[in-house]
Amino acid sequence: MPRVRVTRRVHWNSAHRLYRPDWPDERNARVFGVCANPHGHGHNYEMDVTVAGEVDPETGYVLDLKVLRDLVEARVVTDLDHRNLNVEVTWLAGQVPTTENLVVAIWNRLVDQLPRGVTLERIVLWETPRNYVEYTGDPVPTGDEA
Repeated sequence: MPRVRVTRRVHWNSAHRLYRPDWPDERNARVFGVCANPHGHGHNYEMDVTVAGEVDPETGYVLDLKVLRDLVEARVVTDLDHRNLNVEVTWLAGQVPTTENLVVAIWNRLVDQLPRGVTLERIVLWETPRNYVEYTGDPVPTGDEA
């Protein structure tokens, strides 16, 4: 059977502040600029979640997109939508909530939740219409690195 990738796009709104509490305000302002605003700021996030697997000969699906939608809603969107990422999302605690850190945390929330034979291939997280990050998981060590 052919191996096919399918993608679901989801949307939510969140606020955050980029800063490190162990740094003085001046350093936070220098590193994070306006994103270190003490009152935070918000984004209309868009996220593409791509999974892959063999096409089921009975259904024609790799994975019913309603199943993927429900999984992403339950494991990610419900926790993030209309929330402050710095203070309301326990699985981001202790991290600067950059889009880079957020996409890795989302990956970790989803990667082991998929049905057998379906793999998480890629997450593209759009923070703005012009800025996005992409994550495909950590590379698997081959044992040849030294």
